Amino acid sequence: MLCLFDLDGTLIDSEPGITACIRHALAKLDVPVPADLRPWIGPPLRHSFAPLLGDDAVRVETAVDYYHERFAVLGWREHAVYPGVAAAIERLQAAGHRLAVVTSKPVRHAAPILESLSFGKAFEKLYGPDPSSAHCEKATMIAAALADFGTAPDAAAMIGDRCYDIEGAVANGVAGIGVLWGFGSREELQQAGAQALASDPAHLADLLTA
Repeated sequence: MLCLFDLDGTLIDSEPGITACIRHALAKLDVPVPADLRPWIGPPLRHSFAPLLGDDAVRVETAVDYYHERFAVLGWREHAVYPGVAAAIERLQAAGHRLAVVTSKPVRHAAPILESLSFGKAFEKLYGPDPSSAHCEKATMIAAALADFGTAPDAAAMIGDRCYDIEGAVANGVAGIGVLWGFGSREELQQAGAQALASDPAHLADLLTA
């Protein structure tokens, strides 16, 4: 099976780096920081910045630039691997599954993170969105992965913690498996059409090797 993994909230807890970079960007623009930044983890940055910046396209782009400015130097290091993830990846690889990452992060930010992980080499490919895009491109990236690997939809699964991962899976006829240790809720994942929910990484490996 082709197992496509989201990065933030699925393989790594990236909240510290992401929220610090959001605060950095908003401080640069002298804009108050929302009390809860967890909902920002998953959607495209432009989508989240726009309402705070009056949908001013120029200010939104400036905020995104400030975010990336800090992330490139510090933010990408500010994360932790979820307990049990490394063992789950090892199990999937040993079972003969092929693995790739499909993330909303630009490749230039996701690549060094993946390379820093002890199990990073298990992933054959990394898919990220066009850096200039304001849209979630999970469906497009999943389609690209299916084509690259020559895999039929019924022989693939998209694993992630937010509705965007599951919606991308549904759009491609791929099994969407939600993980409950990330930033999305059980309700969000179920409403998006998740075929299964994993309570922890060992449970996820069980689901994918059954």
